[in-house]
Amino acid sequence: ALALGRSAVTRLGHGPMRDVLLQTHYVSAAGKLTKAGGPTVKNVSGFDLCRLFVGSLGTLGCFGDMILRTRPVARNSGWFTSDRDPSELLRDLYRPVALLWDGDVTHIRLDGDDADIGRTVEKFGLDIVAGPPPLPGPYRWSVAPSKAMGAARSVDGTFVVELGVGVVHHTSPRERGLPDAATRGLHDRIKQQFDPTGRLNPGVDPLSPPAVG
Repeated sequence: ALALGRSAVTRLGHGPMRDVLLQTHYVSAAGKLTKAGGPTVKNVSGFDLCRLFVGSLGTLGCFGDMILRTRPVARNSGWFTSDRDPSELLRDLYRPVALLWDGDVTHIRLDGDDADIGRTVEKFGLDIVAGPPPLPGPYRWSVAPSKAMGAARSVDGTFVVELGVGVVHHTSPRERGLPDAATRGLHDRIKQQFDPTGRLNPGVDPLSPPAVG
């Protein structure tokens, strides 16, 4: 999960996968065991290699043991739906954990005190449901959060947008451009530093993941 770097649909409230990893020992391309990060945020110094490794598809090092950031389980949690304007829900709801929009209905995940959730449900006229909607596939796009709704509608097919995050789950592919020269150059220099002989996951390019990535 960390090598792939794919966040859950709760990313809006819980943050991205890269924020989970605090410390790891990893095996470098030279076969050496090296530590990155620290057991607490305050103990971390130097370059934040943990964030660099998450989502690198194993091209910079092989994960060993890890220390992960955890969060307390919410006192209450529930899924709800609304047919209100999704942009208004994103703006007006207080710290929703997830907002998933399928073009007609928005699914909302709320965590917290039962009384607070109850007041929010009443204020916004939300309907209780058993859980989130099924996510269509096999394609998963990453776009600017402000453009996600328009992008999802621009291609025929069924979709679910993670509002405020910029992830679109879609039954149709989306044409993706090549990374710009600056991004490609930075990536290649990092790869050269960590794996000069190309031993780690040869042929895999994190900048050009599969269509479902």
